[in-house]
Amino acid sequence: MDKGSVFGVVAGLVLIAGAVAMGSGLQIFFSPGSILIVLGGTIAATAIAFPTKELMLIGPVTSRVFKNPTTELLAIIQFLLDCKKVASKEGPLALERLAQEAPFKPLEKGLTLIADGTEETALRDILATEQRTMEDHHRVGQRIFNEMGKFAPAFGMIGTLIGLVQMLATLDDPSSIGPSMATALLTTFYGALLANLIFLPMVTKLDRRIGIEGQQIQLMIVGMMSINRNDSLAIMREKLKAFLAGQPDDLEPNVTKQ
Repeated sequence: MDKGSVFGVVAGLVLIAGAVAMGSGLQIFFSPGSILIVLGGTIAATAIAFPTKELMLIGPVTSRVFKNPTTELLAIIQFLLDCKKVASKEGPLALERLAQEAPFKPLEKGLTLIADGTEETALRDILATEQRTMEDHHRVGQRIFNEMGKFAPAFGMIGTLIGLVQMLATLDDPSSIGPSMATALLTTFYGALLANLIFLPMVTKLDRRIGIEGQQIQLMIVGMMSINRNDSLAIMREKLKAFLAGQPDDLEPNVTKQ
């Protein structure tokens, strides 16, 4: 889990809620109608703007953002070193079995290709295609969150207009003025909150994640090429450690259980 991402979301919500509670009370900032206008409107507009195939990528892409990249790098290195040990003892065909346990799809595909005797150039090309596909998925996620960051404040303004119309239509009933004005103001608040605390930061985070996952695939390529060339475990380990600048050096491989 990426602690920075989780901390940012939680800290932002807690600090805003704390500031609200200090001034009045949280209950007056809860309006189901305002939530429906902003969140429902944003989701509906996003569904119109993007095809279903792209919208289905949001879940997997978002989950990647909240994972710890250092932990993932260590998991890849450990798995590659374990694969090297097994391949040295049992031969490259054993990699096909190990591929089923791979923590990442490109790693699974690469090990299967090595077991099938795929040439190194073809292997690089296939994994480069995997990298481009991953980048394309993240770019789609960026575009979706960027548009949601625009839609949310816009629907906040729409909610404000709805609340003002309701208020002006019932000026003869003083008891309705307060709820209508609350809806008008809270929709703007919800729209700004969602855009600036969730949607737009996700755009920046995904941009950084593209670079990190590109590095992960390069790590996989180096490791699998080392296995394919039958490098020694020590040489392979040193090659992989180059991807861990400033990270803990705890890479002794465990014996893969059969």
